[in-house]
Parts: sequence; C-alpha cells; structure tokens
Amino acid sequence: MILTRPAPRENRVRARPRLAYGDGMSAEVARAADVLTQLSSDLRLLALAELVRCGKDGASLGELSYRLDLPLAKVGDACARLVAIGVATGSGNGFYRARLEGLREAAAAIDRAQPIAGLLAEYPQLRGNFAHGRLTTMPPTLSDRYDLLGELLSRFLALDGLYDEDQINTRLAEVTDDVAAVRRMLVDTGWLERDRAGTTYGPGRTRV
Repeated sequence: MILTRPAPRENRVRARPRLAYGDGMSAEVARAADVLTQLSSDLRLLALAELVRCGKDGASLGELSYRLDLPLAKVGDACARLVAIGVATGSGNGFYRARLEGLREAAAAIDRAQPIAGLLAEYPQLRGNFAHGRLTTMPPTLSDRYDLLGELLSRFLALDGLYDEDQINTRLAEVTDDVAAVRRMLVDTGWLERDRAGTTYGPGRTRV
C-alpha cells in the first residue's frame, strides 16, 4: 500500500526531553555508571590491572605499592574504591584480589537498559546481530532472519499514525548507526510504508 495522506500533526512523534545524568536510571544502571566513572581513574585502572596479573593469589597493599611504584596511601585508596564498586575483594592490610565478575555485571546491566532489550529477548535468532542493544550486522537479504529483523524493528518503532522521515530516523538512531539502510529494509520488507513523495511513513504489515 502507498501512503498518500499528509501526516496529521497530532499523530507525529513528540520530541523526547533530554535526561540529565541519573534521571530515569534504574538502580543497577546507576551502579554500572558508577563503575565506569570510578574506573576512569588511571590509578584505579593500574591497580585493577595489577590485581588481574596477580591472579587468584592476589597481592597485599605493600606489594601493590612496590609493583606500581606509588605511595601506600594512594594504592590503599584505589583498592578501597575498587572493592566498593565490586571489581575487587579485600580490606585493610590484607590481600586484595580482582573480581572481574563486577565488570561483567556492570556490562549486563547496561545491556538490559538498552531500549530494544525487552523485545530482543523474544527474538533469540537475532541476538548475534546486536551488540549492547545496537544493530551491528544485517542478516542475509533472502534469509528468514532478514524479515524477522523487520518485524522486531517495526515493533520497536510502535507506529500508531503517520510520521515524517526525521522522526523515523530519530527513533531508529536509538538502535542503529546506519539509519538509512534500516529504514529502507523496513520499507522493502513491508513493515514500514512510505508515501509517493518519500517523506511520510506509517505502519505496514501486522504480525500474524
């Protein structure tokens, strides 16, 4: 079907307000953000890297201070912060050990917070085409997964009226860097309909 009606203003997607840091974050995402912020310190990264090299035996503060050639107090503060964010274990003058599960937990929390994460869970065949909530590769054009990707992204768009190209692009940019290619794919597979002028878009096929 070819769309011929202009997009009604009342049906257009409204611009979403930009969120300040921390607004709308779940507790686990806020914690993941804190992990990344804390690891932006060169000293903490050096301390964590040294603990990783020490393996399961770990190292004392004195050993770390010697290996890193840094004051004991600075190394102690770095290790205490690593423990606080869950990427190391240890306390006081005892042995410290790297806990890389903390990094994996932070990465998983960020993945779960991506806009398409909930829907992608229903399409396990397409997980390999996404990384951290973003589309990284397109399935082969003639494959079943190509059409399945169109279905997934049409559900993500959740169109309930007519929209201009900029609005479609803004929404798709949340999950892909190649907005134009994905928009064309949606039109080619029938999940998105475009008017003759190529400026207005609306919902296409419906799920069986």
